[in-house]
Amino acid sequence: MKLFDFTTHFPDEQSCRRAFKMMRDREGVVCQHCGSKDVVWLESKQQYQCKQCRHRTTLRSGTVMHGSKLPFRYWFIAMHLLTATKKSISAAELQRQLSHKRYQPIWELLHKLRSVMGKRDDKYTLCGNIELDEGFFTVEKPEDKKDEKLKQGAGSQRKAKVVVIAESTEEINPKNVNKPKKVGHIKMIVVSDLKAPTINEVAADSITPDSTITTDGSKSHRDFKAMFTEHRSQVIDPKDIGKALPWVHIAIANAKTLLADMYHGIKREFLQEYLNEFCYKFNRRYFGEDLFDRLLMIGASYRTDFEHRIYNSNLT
Repeated sequence: MKLFDFTTHFPDEQSCRRAFKMMRDREGVVCQHCGSKDVVWLESKQQYQCKQCRHRTTLRSGTVMHGSKLPFRYWFIAMHLLTATKKSISAAELQRQLSHKRYQPIWELLHKLRSVMGKRDDKYTLCGNIELDEGFFTVEKPEDKKDEKLKQGAGSQRKAKVVVIAESTEEINPKNVNKPKKVGHIKMIVVSDLKAPTINEVAADSITPDSTITTDGSKSHRDFKAMFTEHRSQVIDPKDIGKALPWVHIAIANAKTLLADMYHGIKREFLQEYLNEFCYKFNRRYFGEDLFDRLLMIGASYRTDFEHRIYNSNLT
């Protein structure tokens, strides 16, 4: 959505509140007490009431705004800024734009939106021809390891391990000969280790069994032959990694560049939220101006799992 369109459609708090209610009505409200979808809106109470058990539900309850007291327009502005460009926005910059006194609520708002982005993408499994590899993202050194000598390479305390998966199909007549494959959807999942059981669990949750999966020759992928229709495993020279697994490594490079440009440092425990945003926007890269409406839809449909209450101005 363009900036002028946004300011025209959502000039004040009431316009944002009305739009959010319209989206909730369209997606359907479920009673949190009995599970019934038969509810009625009580205008005088500004709440939904279940016709079965008479339990009442607020407009924010069960959504990304659950438990939040921030104005609706704060949320709408944040959704607009997150979807208007390919890049992201930091909590500090959003706080400055909103002229809000405290950093923590704005930081939580953004992470809650990233959380529901992840919940939406979790509903989908990748299929067809699949690339899978592991990436290593730089994060802040954990507090409990501050006194340890910093290791080098993939085993560094500042390297978070991420399983990266991409739908990648051969093009018959590619326009770009350097990119002979066309990319579909991607997933990025932060993991604690790269052992076979961990990788197997991620792959089983993310990829349909009838897929053909291409990986490097890592021993962590040894079980894929039994898990999927076909497993193409090969020892890949580092200089040829872009040819064998092109889209996985393009996604990793783009994500690293985006995070490095936007944030001075990211704590390991919050990396998944940032990757949720990157994957969500990558997977909907052709949605154009509809991306705002899609984020509004999932914001009204999903309750966030993100809960964090450390009041610290240096959260990232």
